Amino acid sequence: MRAEDDDAGGGEFVGARLDAGLRAARFASPPSADEFAAAVEPRNAPAVFRGVVKDWTASSRWDPRRGGLDYLREKVGPDVDVEAMMSSTGHVFYGDLRSHERVLVPFSKFMNSCKSYLRCPNASSDSPKAQEILKEPASSEEGCSSSLESCDQVYLAQVSILNTENKERCSLEVLKEDIQEPTFLRGKPFSSINIWMNRAHLRSSTHYDPHHNLLCVVAGCKKVTLWPPSSSPYLYPMPVYGEASNHSSVSIEEPDYSRYTRARYIKEYSERVILNCGDALFIPEGWYHQVDSDDLTIAINFWWKSRIMNEMLEHMDAYYLRRILSSKDWWIRRWQNKMVQENSVSCSKGTTVCQPTDEESGGPEQLKQKQVNSDSSDKKDSPLQTLEPSTLQALYELISLVHNSAEMVSQNEITEPTSQDAYCKQSNGSKKIAADDSSLLEKDPIAKIILPLKPLELQSMLLAMARTFPRTLEALVLNMLGPIGAEILTRKFDEMDQQATKEQQSEFYKTFYSVFDDQYAAMDALLNGKEMFSFQVFQSVLRQYIGVHADRPK
Repeated sequence: MRAEDDDAGGGEFVGARLDAGLRAARFASPPSADEFAAAVEPRNAPAVFRGVVKDWTASSRWDPRRGGLDYLREKVGPDVDVEAMMSSTGHVFYGDLRSHERVLVPFSKFMNSCKSYLRCPNASSDSPKAQEILKEPASSEEGCSSSLESCDQVYLAQVSILNTENKERCSLEVLKEDIQEPTFLRGKPFSSINIWMNRAHLRSSTHYDPHHNLLCVVAGCKKVTLWPPSSSPYLYPMPVYGEASNHSSVSIEEPDYSRYTRARYIKEYSERVILNCGDALFIPEGWYHQVDSDDLTIAINFWWKSRIMNEMLEHMDAYYLRRILSSKDWWIRRWQNKMVQENSVSCSKGTTVCQPTDEESGGPEQLKQKQVNSDSSDKKDSPLQTLEPSTLQALYELISLVHNSAEMVSQNEITEPTSQDAYCKQSNGSKKIAADDSSLLEKDPIAKIILPLKPLELQSMLLAMARTFPRTLEALVLNMLGPIGAEILTRKFDEMDQQATKEQQSEFYKTFYSVFDDQYAAMDALLNGKEMFSFQVFQSVLRQYIGVHADRPK
């Protein structure tokens, strides 16, 4: 084993304030498994391994500029769909679900699109409909087509080759034959092995992973900027109770230094590493990294749990939490400044409510009449006809809740809160956040209705609702869904996904979100509710184990 001192000739830089002991070690030859376990991994600092995967079949056969696209298309086959990430922010991919969505992409068509990009790299358009970018060329000899849509906003990100928790999601398992476990990782219990591939240059947002990570480049080039976990104050991580808690809040392209004043110093605490074909980078858990990928770059990564996380015992959590929070005085001062008396918080008023249409205004009675009328029609044209009695009863109750709420609003001449306040709950005509989170379920009637439903029963009910009572569904999600309701609903979505094919998932979400004039408003309502629920859990943990109360940041 031999470590290099520096790669200055590769264009890398080390921040002036980055501790020398945290700089990435460089290895011209790979260490043994024992050397890695004894001297590299315990440092919890990055390490670069030059040329350690150059002997992989993937490194020689997958290169897009040397016939790799045809090879991959033939090896995977014509009928395999993969889940890709589609960015709504151009070539920058943010971890926040509000900035991207997951889409099904035919792997073979993505390969064809990459081939078209090879022929004409400047021919891509800026069409927002990234799914249509995957139009297959008429022939392999076809030149640049003006009708070819751009897929520069589509990223084959974290597509599983191996996944110990969900083997059904390993859509590219066949590619495992072309890679080898690095010798110095022998014996590691990998949680997953994934492929990452992009067509044109892209950038991922600054984030950290909860696992150790070995990133291996098999084609193209990646430039990785690294920050140690101690740089968190300069990177402004998103709240720990949020859905993207491992991502930085600071915009990569246009940082707002007036809002994030400490972010001016992030470069001084960073190190940049350039990875070419055959190179690998060890990124320890908790290390922030931001990745720039050149055109047609392909990488494989291995994730595994650190020794610390493997040996963490649940009954010690409260002790470790207290030690962590007391390790820095500023943490204690921060929470002491936010301590407040527990009381209910009134929600704002003055925004509009989604009103049911005249057709829906009859509430459950109108629903029953629609059920009677549907008896004489074809079942496939009558979504209510296919529901089980218990599911239909749950639908009656949900529609009744929405209509009663709308009538109360009309009588009192007040309006419902928007999705920004969707986590507030209905109680005697006003919306309040429950101070006692232990009784949230009792105070959230929507959560009580949907919790007993099996995932596919709920799916059938929501599809029937979307097709028959769209305005009621819109009002339910945008104006009435509380924190625990949003949490339960999205968990049910996850369970649905595990029991459905990718095509069924795609069809369900297409129908569900088609109800909303602005589908992003619906997603915001769900995510805001989930985050509020998570914050209430966060409050409860601090109160129970630390004895402090934290107010939610504005």
